[in-house]
Amino acid sequence: MTIYVLAGDIGGTKTNLALYAVEESNQIALVREASFPSADYDGVEGVIRDFRQAGQEPIAAGAFGIAGPVLEGKVMVTNLTWKVEASNLSKILGGSPVRLMNDLEATAYGALFLADEEIYILNAGNPRSANCAVIAAGTGLGQAFLFWDGQRYIPTATEGGHVDFSPRDEKEVELLRFLKKRHKGRVSYERVLSGPGLVSIFQFLDQVLSRPTSAEIRARMQAEDPAAVIGEAGVSGTCGACTEAVDIFVSLYGAQASNLALTVMSVGGVYIGGGIVTKIMPKMTSGLFMDAFVDKGRFAQLLRDMRVSIILNPKAAQAGAAHAARELLG
Repeated sequence: MTIYVLAGDIGGTKTNLALYAVEESNQIALVREASFPSADYDGVEGVIRDFRQAGQEPIAAGAFGIAGPVLEGKVMVTNLTWKVEASNLSKILGGSPVRLMNDLEATAYGALFLADEEIYILNAGNPRSANCAVIAAGTGLGQAFLFWDGQRYIPTATEGGHVDFSPRDEKEVELLRFLKKRHKGRVSYERVLSGPGLVSIFQFLDQVLSRPTSAEIRARMQAEDPAAVIGEAGVSGTCGACTEAVDIFVSLYGAQASNLALTVMSVGGVYIGGGIVTKIMPKMTSGLFMDAFVDKGRFAQLLRDMRVSIILNPKAAQAGAAHAARELLG
């Protein structure tokens, strides 16, 4: 009899669910998957019920990556009113075991199972069997790491994206002042390293430093996703303010990635994820990111020796949840 596991990637905008068959080799094979607008549901339970209408396969285990801190098998989903509890999901699945994971925790685990073509190596380094770090800027800033216990990797969640933003030069000091006024006090790294953060950097350049921007770009930012417009114009070079904003963003990304790398001693490697990265690849590979990554004084060589990879597969979190569900089978 075929054994099935359910994997999910639950976010404020959409919820992705996927059914996998566990093969005799203990590998998994995708059976079917679907995406649902999260705002159309009162909770993930309804999403699971709708997904299962396409087939009534018995599900032996489930795991879900969720945008939010998971505490004692419960999580309030960031940017939603959903409260997800492992015990409730287990009941829906007929009593099968369920694991809830932070979305970056799931991404971190999924990174271990990606094919070579699903990863772009930014810095070859000298990877070891040791801890790995994972950082991803998207709607927010997620951070996690893979703890190496000597035999296997254990994905571990953090809320490191919310640590205090620390400027490195006078321009960034002015950026911090600008953001402190906007947010009435404390400024975290997520305020600069996210889609909204990229927009904030552009607005700082526009409003405080008076960088020129064409009327066309301003009109597009009103009609389209402003972060996407800034990223596109910044990469193409059609807008000087957008290019400067993306350059600052990429440099800050490298700096915070190395902060995380030093914190968890990730000599096993560093993975960079998030939907923004793949859209600004020319900037990510220009040297700006790695220059900031290794700019840590006496620890520069340690950081140069770390392999830095960009995750190209947007479903890494789903893959991580699927493998976590497989592990629940024992």
